[in-house]
Amino acid sequence: MQFALFYIFVFPIENTNMAFADKYLKKQRMYPEYISTPVSENLNIIVTIPCFNEPDLITSLNSLWNCERPQGDVEVIVIVNSGEKTDQEALNQNTTTIKATNDWIANHQEDHLKFYLIHQANLPRKFAGVGFARKIAMDEAVGRFNKIDKANGIITGFDADSTCDTNYLVEIEKLFKQHPKANGANIFYEHPLEGNEFEEDIYQAIAQYELYLRYYRLAMQYAGHPHAFHTVGSSFAVTASAYVKQGGMNRRQAGEDFYFLQKIIPLGNFYEINSTRVIPSPRISDRVPFGTGKAISTFIEEGIVDYKTYNYAAFTDLKVLFDRVDEFFGVDYDTYLNKLIVNLPGPVRSYLKEDNFYEALDEINKNCASLESFRKKFFGAFNAFKVLKYLNNVHEQFIDEESIVVCAKQLLVDLGIDSKGIYAAKELLKIYRELEKKQ
Repeated sequence: MQFALFYIFVFPIENTNMAFADKYLKKQRMYPEYISTPVSENLNIIVTIPCFNEPDLITSLNSLWNCERPQGDVEVIVIVNSGEKTDQEALNQNTTTIKATNDWIANHQEDHLKFYLIHQANLPRKFAGVGFARKIAMDEAVGRFNKIDKANGIITGFDADSTCDTNYLVEIEKLFKQHPKANGANIFYEHPLEGNEFEEDIYQAIAQYELYLRYYRLAMQYAGHPHAFHTVGSSFAVTASAYVKQGGMNRRQAGEDFYFLQKIIPLGNFYEINSTRVIPSPRISDRVPFGTGKAISTFIEEGIVDYKTYNYAAFTDLKVLFDRVDEFFGVDYDTYLNKLIVNLPGPVRSYLKEDNFYEALDEINKNCASLESFRKKFFGAFNAFKVLKYLNNVHEQFIDEESIVVCAKQLLVDLGIDSKGIYAAKELLKIYRELEKKQ
């Protein structure tokens, strides 16, 4: 008697229904989902706002509520946060803010613009701060977009003491619609320079500080660096896919915006939105070790009336290097040492040797078949962090810092802009603002 044998092979079925951020959220999300409300299929923008010891949040929320409505739906996620060692006064302010915000939200909801409040207390002492708070809110935003598998959903950074123009949401939506491959964008910002809310010395201080920020960015651009963008936490936007691709927001207690955007900008397709404004507060703050609030606090405490910054000569020296980048493609060590860097300005030459930059250059050349690829990798190695390191190095060893007013005027000369007779930071700042708007 014969029997036929039949074998049944069972193959695992690949899950083809994974949304774009499933892996990221499983690995990187620090806390479970906060918001369980169903997500609109038309959701397009999520504004994220970290909030700690903040008495003026409602002003910021009103500013967003008063915005013109874009075509897509919008959500605003506020995270009121505190750390394990937060003092009682700050905790009390958080409690007051939570109650006031919940009351406000109850009267400010509509189908196309929704507000949500997250409260996360007892953040680990090691990480508690604005970076961790931004991460929690932005990860929540990614989770919202992931539910509708919308990788090109837009996440913006905003601050609890900032306001914006009424076309803020509309112009952000417009930029990303015009540039479907955009990874992110800066949003034009302007600190208030006059009014009754602050003392005159604060307005004078913020004029110098914002002038420094704009001078630094434009000087870096003039030197020829392709990643010369502002990195202000209250005025940026990224796609959810770019956020996920670069590993999300960091947990730094200060400077988180700079470090985060330096991961997004090198991806390319990074733009500037100059047709609207974010208006950050110039107030004094000691909540972070550096940044605008800390800088203004230092101005006032030390009575600074003439802010010293990176000497313009450091940028013009750097420009000599960046203008000659193509010459470094495919070079050997002897050519690099004896024919190329020997003709660079002394401070630049010294820094490259001290930094052992040839090691990075050699690795780049080993992995580049084209000049275009080399340029991209060169500025990936000599990135914004490296520029900052170079500036600090040459000011320690070779040149002195200079008045921001002097530096700003020197740059304008090379940009072909007349600033004769103008010696006030406020007036120079107005020139810089208009210059950047036109760009």
